[in-house]
Amino acid sequence: MFVFIDTNILLSFYHFASDDLDELLKLLDSIKKGAIVLVLPEQVVQEFWRNREAKIADALSRLRDQKLNLQFPQICKDSALYSAMRTAQKDYERIHGQLVAELTRAASQRQLKADKVIEELFRYASRFPLQDALIARAQLRINLGNPPGKNGSLGDAVNWETLLEHVPNEKDLYFVSDDKDFRSAIDDTQFSQFLAGEWRQKKSSDLRYYSRLSGFFADYYPNIKLATEKEIERLIGELATSGSFAFTHAVIAKFNQYTDFTNDQANQIVAAIISNNQVYWIIRDEDVSRFARRVIQDKEKVINEANLSYLREMLPEPPEPESSGFDEEIPF
Repeated sequence: MFVFIDTNILLSFYHFASDDLDELLKLLDSIKKGAIVLVLPEQVVQEFWRNREAKIADALSRLRDQKLNLQFPQICKDSALYSAMRTAQKDYERIHGQLVAELTRAASQRQLKADKVIEELFRYASRFPLQDALIARAQLRINLGNPPGKNGSLGDAVNWETLLEHVPNEKDLYFVSDDKDFRSAIDDTQFSQFLAGEWRQKKSSDLRYYSRLSGFFADYYPNIKLATEKEIERLIGELATSGSFAFTHAVIAKFNQYTDFTNDQANQIVAAIISNNQVYWIIRDEDVSRFARRVIQDKEKVINEANLSYLREMLPEPPEPESSGFDEEIPF
């Protein structure tokens, strides 16, 4: 299955979007397994990095504006609840400020969850470089007035020409974009008739259009979920019943192909670790301790408190990060 995800969809995960980033993780699992080929023109990569900061800046600006400017009439001040309301307001303002600062810091270091997921998507996608011939074809489209493209911008046209060039003939393309340049002027829930006709003529296949990832998931995610969830459940069972250190290491190696776990799965994994001596006796082994930390990362509030505390007592101190002494090169 060949899938194209437009830049605007990826950037929406930094803003106010209805799609869930956790769903994108399941798509990533399918890409790693070869069930899905994510077609990634280099133009999308450049557009993403070029616009990421502005999208985050706008989201943070809107978050800063969400303040509790409460005003209380004099009659409130005689109530015992007035003091509680004022305390709650101050708590909100304090935590709100901490949240903005935390997100600002994470964004500047490219440590937001969206950063990690999208960077991994880029890593496993089938990337296609910008080519002079494709740019020339895109420019010709613009000159002729053919879609996609607005105000003389080449970006959408370059992406379209890249897809025409690199998606194999007779292979359907699942196209996810919220860009109006790809939509029908008659019905904005449908793909452009001109572009759909061009695709069928040149590729001898169909183009299936979605304006949201959630629409794509609704049609195709159930099968993806079934395969992934069953495999994770099987591995959790093997970890819980592991009868040797060697088998434990082998199971954990298989877990590494999955990038995230549901709250219920995380709880089951933690319970398996602390209850099976063939796991917790080797908790100080690097692969086991690294796996345990990954499972509980960002899920501390949803894992059974007693189990989490017990696991943390077992875990060794995390290793100090190594520094190369050089700044990492940041892509576009």
